[in-house]
Amino acid sequence: MHVLLGITGGISAYKATGIIRLLTESGHTVKVLPTQNALRFIGAATLEALSHNSVDSDLYTDVADVKHIALAQEADLVIVAPATAAFLARYATGLADDLLGNVLLATTAPVVIAPAMHTEMWQHPATKANVETLNLRGVKILEPAVGRLTGADTGVGRLPEPKDIVTFALSALQKQDLVGRKFLITAGGTQESIDPVRFIGNKSSGKQGIAIAKAAQARGAEVLLVAANVANIDTGLSETLRVSSAAELSEAVQGQAAKFDCLIMAAAVSDFRVENVSSSKIKRSEVGQELNLKLVANPDILAETVKSLSAAKSKTLTVGFAAETIEDNSEVEALTQLALSKLAAKQCDLIVANNVFNGKVFDSDVNNVLILAANGDSFSSSGTKYEVANQLLDVISDMLD
Repeated sequence: MHVLLGITGGISAYKATGIIRLLTESGHTVKVLPTQNALRFIGAATLEALSHNSVDSDLYTDVADVKHIALAQEADLVIVAPATAAFLARYATGLADDLLGNVLLATTAPVVIAPAMHTEMWQHPATKANVETLNLRGVKILEPAVGRLTGADTGVGRLPEPKDIVTFALSALQKQDLVGRKFLITAGGTQESIDPVRFIGNKSSGKQGIAIAKAAQARGAEVLLVAANVANIDTGLSETLRVSSAAELSEAVQGQAAKFDCLIMAAAVSDFRVENVSSSKIKRSEVGQELNLKLVANPDILAETVKSLSAAKSKTLTVGFAAETIEDNSEVEALTQLALSKLAAKQCDLIVANNVFNGKVFDSDVNNVLILAANGDSFSSSGTKYEVANQLLDVISDMLD
């Protein structure tokens, strides 16, 4: 998704860096449009480094390209944060005296604004009238938070936190077809201890599972993310549970899956664990040139959960993931057969399969998957992991309905 981020000249302009990072980490393309006054508070170099796009706030450069129209047409979403009182006044009256103002008048994309100013300015009748005008035009406005302001005063007017702005903006853009639904989603990869400092693990980054959780919440769902060894989670999700081993993941899932409308097992679960974990660090000087580990199978969490849900006559929709390695030219056919086999073995409602041969997909921001349903339906999905997440949720939403 192409997002235009407008930044106006307020002290909280520095918080825009957090907005850019959250959007880009979710797979969105971000183009920053600061006003000249915004650049007094935050430098163009910082904005370019974080967005990976050039920053030019001048309406009168590249005139032959008619860039305000080009930017307006390519945008899927426009966010302005922070939005000053002066900006609100200009936008409400249709005054376009800079690049950002012209883009806003030309775009048909949804517009989300996060105002920030001192309490007295926010509560002034002129500001209230401008906000009401913009609301009537369909502009989505996230009201300021309450907290410490620029000076010693505290009150309403503080710019909301970046994760709250991003969550609000994406929710305003996306359909709300999952309102009232509860999702249990796993992400990351489990780790099985060898000794206190070593483990057996896998290459899963957790990006696809997190993207699904973010997209589900943006579409109105209540989401619990169970994250297995995912570093630096800043998802904006209301509830996240951290686990490490397959046993911990199993306990988290099987204990409450029946409470949810949908279980999505996107985490990569270790098939085996070390039978006898050493309570102290294994030293090479003591074991010599070889170390033999006896591995035993972990329980099949998805299959066991599906079985228990079925026994309890639960209507929880179950979704499994299958990472396969296919190196010949019959990728689609081979992936389909492997996915069908896993779908039959797990007895879940959906299987999402992808080809991870030569390490592709792991830690990438893009994905290419095959979605197979127990009723015989099949779907292909590709793009950023956030786009794939929404395409999967489209299928799930139809099945839940």
